[in-house]
Order: sequence, then C-alpha cells, then structure tokens
Amino acid sequence: MPDAIQPKNVCLCVNVPEIDYRKAWKLQTRLVEARKSRRLDKDIVLLLEHPSVFTLGRRGGKENLTVSEAFIHASGISIVHVERGGNITYHGPGQLVGYPIIDLHAAGLTVTDYVDALEELMIRTAAHWGVQAVRSPMNHGVWVGARKLGSIGIAVRRGISFHGFALNVNVALDPFRWINPCGLEGIGMTSMAQELSRKLPLEEVREVVQHNIEAIFQVHLAPVDGVALQMILDAQNY
Repeated sequence: MPDAIQPKNVCLCVNVPEIDYRKAWKLQTRLVEARKSRRLDKDIVLLLEHPSVFTLGRRGGKENLTVSEAFIHASGISIVHVERGGNITYHGPGQLVGYPIIDLHAAGLTVTDYVDALEELMIRTAAHWGVQAVRSPMNHGVWVGARKLGSIGIAVRRGISFHGFALNVNVALDPFRWINPCGLEGIGMTSMAQELSRKLPLEEVREVVQHNIEAIFQVHLAPVDGVALQMILDAQNY
C-alpha cells in the first residue's frame, strides 16, 4: 500500500482591514511572544494594508529622504523607526502587506530560505496577472525591469520571524519619490496597477497570495477572525 499522505501543517491567517502601522507592530510583538512561549502553538500570517507611513529599518534611513521632514509631516505622513532589516520604505493603501509570524526552526527554514520564499510568493502572485517580476542581486524584493514591485524587511527574535513583505498592487507611487527606496538612489518603484494600466481587486490579490503561501510553505491556512485572535492574545495573561 502507498504511504499515507501526511496532513499539511496548519498556519493561521488573519485578514486585517486597514490598520495603523504602530498598532500592527504592537500586534506582531504580542504574537511573537505568544509563539515563543507556545501559548500560540501554530504559525500565523497577518495580511493587511496600512494608512500612509514611512518606516525606517535597522540601517536607519532619514538620510534617504529626498524632501524635508517638515514636508513629510505636512503631508500627514508619519515616520516610524522599527527593528526590521533594511532601510527606508513607504506603506500606503493599495499595498498588500504580509506579516508572517513563523517559528523558522520548526519550519525547517534558514533566514535565506525564508527570504527566498517571500520573494517567490510575490513573483508567483504577480505572474498570476501576467506581470513578470524577478529577483535582483542589487536588493532583496522583486523587480520588473529596473523598477521595484515588492519589498522585504524582516526581523527574527529567538527564531520567530516578524515584519515581512509589501507588494505594490494599487498603491500611489508619488510618496516613493520622496525617498531613496530601500536606500537605493536613482531607482523607480512600480505597482501591478501601473504595469497593467488598471487597478486590481485587492480581495482577489489577497486570495492569490493565500493560495501561494499554502503552496510555497506547504501549509494549510486556517482563517481566524478578530474575536479568535483576541482570545489568543488574552491567553498570554494567564
């Protein structure tokens, strides 16, 4: 008889509406602690959008502003310094952001493997709509020609990943012109909407991303709503 097919590992998935960057950062931190303590016994992925914000990674990034901080603040956009890798980037509505909280050791992933998987996730998602994105030795993320389509910035705390990837779907590109994205001078950013000359339904992109997560990481995604997520977080207090 053939060997029994082993069931895939279950990974929780939370589709979050647009959420303030600092609130999402705090949520990730709490989930990382829950995953480390094993109060959360499964990996979990947050898929979301952010209101407009510039974030700076461990390498800093204010030196890569091409406009003044006063101009940024007058535009109603905040600047947040966080512990992820990389330099400065922009998040805004129409950009799909993914924050996988994964025990890399349990998943059998090195950091390099993990970054490659996040790049593959964005490459396959773009390809679903006929956008041919590729890796570049210049910088992690995915590119269409000389234009960057998706970015990666992660952090790992005691083997647990957080932060993640950002795929430009319908996001406005003007704010990227106010920085040297990822600390790279003279590069342009693009979006799937720009490459296709039309906007995409973001819910469809979320669905394709979830399918690709399952295929690449060999997991089954189990949806979790806000109530269940709060129960997971509240369990840390016991």
